[in-house]
Amino acid sequence: VQLQASGGGLVQPGGSLRLSCAASGSIDSISVLGWYRQAPGRQREFVANLISNGRTSYADSVRGRFIITGDSAKGTVTLQLNNLKPEDTAVYYCNAKIIVIDYWGQGTLVTVSS
Repeated sequence: VQLQASGGGLVQPGGSLRLSCAASGSIDSISVLGWYRQAPGRQREFVANLISNGRTSYADSVRGRFIITGDSAKGTVTLQLNNLKPEDTAVYYCNAKIIVIDYWGQGTLVTVSS
């Protein structure tokens, strides 16, 4: 599975961005699509995911501000980032899970700064 992410950029605090990710290859085997992020000097952390049955999960730090949508059957996932804060600055990675194997996109940088 290959993942191509897009949509990062520079935004002011309180602003919004939309990240998109498209999977190719064995997309019919994908069980979960989601997003992780890694800030400078920190470990990669979970942001949100979308399970094949339509259920979504969010990290506490983004719940109520970020919205994940998509279709695992089509291998597409979008993350709407609203009310962004400086602490949301990070490289955001698209993730796909097939059973216990993780696949990663190349990462897209989100910078929140005035």
